[in-house]
Amino acid sequence: MSDLARIRGRTACVFVFVVALMATTVCHAQQHAPLASQVLPNVDYYTSFAPRSLDSDVSTDGTVGDGTADSIQVAEASNKNESAGNDAHLALLRTSEYPSAVTCGRCHQRIFTEWASSNHAYASISPMFHKFEQAINQLSSGTMGTFCVRCHQQVGTQIGEPRELPLWDRSPIAREGVTCITCHRVNAAFGRVNGERHITPGTIYEPVYNTGTAPGLDEVLGDIDYYGVSVDKDHEGTPIHVAAKVFETVGESEFCVSCHQVAVNLGIKLEVVWEQYRDSPAHAKGITCQECHMGKVPGEAKGYDPWPVAIVNGRVVGDPNRKHSNHAFYGPGYPIAHPGIFPFNPRGLKWSIKDWLTFDYRAPWGGPEWEQSLADGSISAPDFPQIWSAREDREEARFIIGQNLVLLENKRIDRLAVMENGSRVDGPFFDDGAPKVGESFSFRYRLTNTDEGHNLPSGSLGAQPEIWMNVALFDPDGDRVFESGYVDKYGDMADLHSLEVAAGTIEHDDQLFNLQTKFLTTNVKGTDREMYLPVQFDVDQLPFLRPSNVPTTVLNHPPFVRMEARSIPPLGYRDVDYTVPADRMTKPGTYRLQVRLRSRAEPIYFMKFVGATLDMEQRINEWMIDIHPYAVEFEVQ
Repeated sequence: MSDLARIRGRTACVFVFVVALMATTVCHAQQHAPLASQVLPNVDYYTSFAPRSLDSDVSTDGTVGDGTADSIQVAEASNKNESAGNDAHLALLRTSEYPSAVTCGRCHQRIFTEWASSNHAYASISPMFHKFEQAINQLSSGTMGTFCVRCHQQVGTQIGEPRELPLWDRSPIAREGVTCITCHRVNAAFGRVNGERHITPGTIYEPVYNTGTAPGLDEVLGDIDYYGVSVDKDHEGTPIHVAAKVFETVGESEFCVSCHQVAVNLGIKLEVVWEQYRDSPAHAKGITCQECHMGKVPGEAKGYDPWPVAIVNGRVVGDPNRKHSNHAFYGPGYPIAHPGIFPFNPRGLKWSIKDWLTFDYRAPWGGPEWEQSLADGSISAPDFPQIWSAREDREEARFIIGQNLVLLENKRIDRLAVMENGSRVDGPFFDDGAPKVGESFSFRYRLTNTDEGHNLPSGSLGAQPEIWMNVALFDPDGDRVFESGYVDKYGDMADLHSLEVAAGTIEHDDQLFNLQTKFLTTNVKGTDREMYLPVQFDVDQLPFLRPSNVPTTVLNHPPFVRMEARSIPPLGYRDVDYTVPADRMTKPGTYRLQVRLRSRAEPIYFMKFVGATLDMEQRINEWMIDIHPYAVEFEVQ
């Protein structure tokens, strides 16, 4: 059995996007129009960074894969051939002083496979990150600088790649995002520095840093011929690091702070996990971030899986029951990149990012039966891009996408487990007695944050992650007579940001329960206003900046910009109240009341604001998950 098969034997391990999830589209009231059914991939994913045409020279994709020998050769060849402009020295630096995760994956296959579809590996590839980053830099006239990329492309920032460099022109190691060396080549505690921590450069042979000693490494170094390794560039074999030094901070919650407690130059806190955790019951008990996000149960501190530290050329190293830290990094986030680009898969390096974006993964391209029908003349050939004109290339691309979809489905399942393990829905409660025909009635649910470590939701509040409650009441004939938490045809909730609400196509959802944090600004005229991003404006044509009456040092936040937090603290709860109008209760009999929490990484209106493509919007909606869905029946007299 393969390493991957063993890994997926875990009940909870079946974690970031997929065939089954395509059915997880937005469900809404009967009068709401459906989402667009088919949107072709679009090369505009990354064009906020790269306005170049498709026929220009491009660098090779830096995605990586399963750590097999063939995969390693492909990926390492890509690294060596990577374009670096006119600076040959920088090219050498990229490929030697900052080793790729692919190289680490030779011996740490399980860790590599977990990481390849993680949010850390996705940090640099994310098309939504690129759209957001470009938008906020444009709105701030470039004053944000490298603020965002310091975390998302930490190696790229350290080696001096410009902020505005297109994704496909970046070095492969920069496109790996939060890669192995981002954590294991750090040897100093940097604290809250907004991603500005230093990665110690060095070849693969230089020391790595971890929480303890490495007796397994000593075992390998004691018999390099048996394990088939090399300890310097003059010897044949699998290259390995020759020392592992103790840096205990990498196993402590404080290690995560530099990127998971972040404030922009205005003083607005975009990442607040650390300050929530610092005051949490989990912190008081000594439970670390790693115990919940790198353990064997998604989102819960219930120990770790056993696994050897490494498997070197097929030989198990050290104690096979050693504590294994899961590098899937369990969390609520998910990817919306083209599945040929992400997860990292070395076989995909055969084509560039631009090439992959022209492959219609939603169509049956490359499928055996479809390709045979095409060859037989049973169906007409579509207008393939030149790069995909050969059948064997389409079939190989489809195989790669199939591999990636398996990893993405695992990520979706782990994501759902994280959310359900961290929350509970109780109810409905009919505090005023049984409902009656011709009378309005009220009911409530109780939403509890069962997580001891941080609020619900938490994480990157600047991206405005959404968690809301959707309830629907059906009469004895099965007709929907009441609903709250429905969405419009784009997928947005029916609030003031809905285009359909603004157009009068659907009604405003007056009873909406939404835990999404919002940016609020106070402008020259009027009261607080919700803003997609914290940029002040004046409704008049003439610009005017109102001076502050109270200094920022007193308020501890900018006087005109704040975040309206609606999240639930650890172990806290929120009662959600609803009232059904009397004119909806027209029939006696058995009614059915359905409830679910809905979770999505980004609101659609925000995606439109930063210039996301239709395919990106569609993938965001496809990745929406329903948490704790259930229904109850009750009698109405």
